Amino acid sequence: MTDTLQGDDVPASPGRRQVLGLPLTVGPFNHVAAERDRLASLQWQHFDAEQIGVTVGARISGVDLTEPLSDGVLGELRTALHDYKVLFFREQPLTAQAHACLARQFGPLEVHPLLPSNGADPALARFQKDATTSGYENVWHHDVTWRPEPSIVAILHAIDVPPIGGDTLFADMYAAYDSLDDETKSEIEHLDAVHDFTNAFGGLLPAAKVAELQAMHPSVRHPVVCTHPVTGRRHLYVNHAFVRRIDGYSQDASIDLLDRLCRTANAPEHQCRFRWAVDSVAIWDNRAVQHYAASDYWPHTRVMERASVIGPRPQR
Repeated sequence: MTDTLQGDDVPASPGRRQVLGLPLTVGPFNHVAAERDRLASLQWQHFDAEQIGVTVGARISGVDLTEPLSDGVLGELRTALHDYKVLFFREQPLTAQAHACLARQFGPLEVHPLLPSNGADPALARFQKDATTSGYENVWHHDVTWRPEPSIVAILHAIDVPPIGGDTLFADMYAAYDSLDDETKSEIEHLDAVHDFTNAFGGLLPAAKVAELQAMHPSVRHPVVCTHPVTGRRHLYVNHAFVRRIDGYSQDASIDLLDRLCRTANAPEHQCRFRWAVDSVAIWDNRAVQHYAASDYWPHTRVMERASVIGPRPQR
């Protein structure tokens, strides 16, 4: 058994350093150590959890999501969700009714104004990709940040999956914020970002339809750095999919800052990756993580359905 290092026995981290002549830093991500070790120490009464990412993601076993959850199980799952940020389940053959029922135990559901539903329940958005369709999913993003009150929890159910490919990656945006230097943290402390659905959807719709939807869903402003209302931790809340610009910055300066912040999600040390199987389920905290659906399975089919829980407006 390996002894746990404590106190003065813990070696000082050498930290990260920039490679001379290159826009590249190397070295240990020491900012993830405390959260990594905290998650590894957690124990649960109603289920088992296997940590799969350094600071994000856990496989949950011993829970049947097809039946209404008891108060004890639901309460502990909520706690686990805020700890691990995303929970993964296998072999959960949810009907549309069971999926919506599960999601409503976490809060009221939104009906996505732009995505098709499965027909049985308008709150279940359906994502169906095959050889004839193209998507916009393979970019890091939080869901629907272009709404005044974006969703706080998402529950995604796999209905049909390709033989290989179509994984979803998740990035811990607490860790992303923690990775920033003090100068950048100070710069972004009081900034807002302008979020607009046309970034992702505008090129897929006729101009008249875009104008109609813009009247219904004008751009909104959210803090670049938010404080999570449950954990009290600070996290980045910007993404290339929906952020049009940083408020008060020139276009060039806005693009530069947005690129620098969004690159923090690219670090594998901030990520976990999930390979889907039919009837797998993922539940994630849409504030604490971004996700990226890999589009590497053409011409195969991938069908998913998502329920999203409405929450309060993001706060600084």
